[in-house]
Parts: sequence; C-alpha cells; structure tokens
Amino acid sequence: MVKVLVVDDESLIRNILKDYLSSDESLEVVGEASNGKLAISQARALQPDVILMDMQMPLMDGVEATQYIHHSFPNIRILGLSTFATDRYVVELLRAGASGYLVKDSRPEEITSAIHTVHDGGSVLSPEVTRYVVQGLEQSVPAEISPDEELMSVLTAKEIEVIELLARGLNNKEMAAELFVTESTIKARFVKIMEKMQVRDRVQILVKAIEHNLINLKTW
Repeated sequence: MVKVLVVDDESLIRNILKDYLSSDESLEVVGEASNGKLAISQARALQPDVILMDMQMPLMDGVEATQYIHHSFPNIRILGLSTFATDRYVVELLRAGASGYLVKDSRPEEITSAIHTVHDGGSVLSPEVTRYVVQGLEQSVPAEISPDEELMSVLTAKEIEVIELLARGLNNKEMAAELFVTESTIKARFVKIMEKMQVRDRVQILVKAIEHNLINLKTW
C-alpha cells in the first residue's frame, strides 16, 4: 500500500484528488494539507510515501515545503501539481527535490500511475514540461560556467549520451531506438548515472547535468 499526502490550498481540488486516488486500491490517502507549513507537519507525523504538492499556497508555498521535506525526510517522494504545464515555479520545484510534475487536469489514471512511478524510484515529466524545464535551467546557468571536470571524469560517453536524450524528453523506448540498444540497457545506464552523480531519480540527473554544464544543449 502506497501512503499519499494531498497538499492543495483549495478544498475542492483536494477532494477531487482524493476521489481519483480512491479508485486505486493500492493507494491510501493518509492525510491532507492546505499550505506548505501544514504539509511539513503532516509529513513528519504521517510519513507518507508520496506527496502531491501544489505550488502556490498561502503561508508557505510548495517549493519551500518541498525543499524542507526533501532534506528532512529524503525517503518521501514529491510530485508537483499546478494548473499550467509551464508554471514559472516548475524549475524551482524540481531543484528543490521533487521527482516530477503534473498538471491538475491530468486524467485520474495518469495521476495514479505517476504516484506509482515516483514511489518505485522513477520520475515524471512530460516531453512538453521537460523542454520547458531544460530551457529554464539553461537560462539560470551562467554562460561562462565550465563543465564540472570531476563529474565528467566519472561519466562515460555513453552515459552522457543518454543524459542528453533525457533532456530532449525521450522515454526509455525512444532512447533505445535512437541508440540501437535494449530498454534494459538504458535502464542500467541510468542506475549507474544516479550512483555516480549521487542523485535519486532522472529529474535530479537532469537538474544536476544542466547546472554543472555536463551536456551541450546548443547543438539541438
């Protein structure tokens, strides 16, 4: 059973999300919160597996709450929620430690599937959101910054290659077709990359790779 905490400042949205999640018998909504401060206290008390986190809330927004929870309770996975796919807070939320991002009008099965994905150690970003995130991260990194030589020295050329495909928004199947390898090979490479980069999911691979100038985005 996957324990879920629902965080949104609108009670109507919380009720809709709880109704969606009730359709999946393997999910249990253990609590809810209407702002970031309550989300932190509920995370501490309930120790959910996954938090659905709204971004814009009173008292404390989702970005600040995500950052605190990510550092204090690293085993809790966080999925960001927003009305728009290109919300200006998306990049900040992912930097804060979220494992993915969904729009609130996603289909119920998309939301439940995303919860299972992040609970299993995966990440959730649509190609559209990935492109937006890459652009946002790129704009925030000084143009003159040099690649992180220490990280570059431990990553192989093939590993850099799949990180670049990740930044283009490709999924495992598409990456495998592009590189003429199996999907299991792609998954194995990401496991190695996460170990070397000391991150826990693909979203954080993407964030760290761009912030440390490990991939060349200008050639796309």
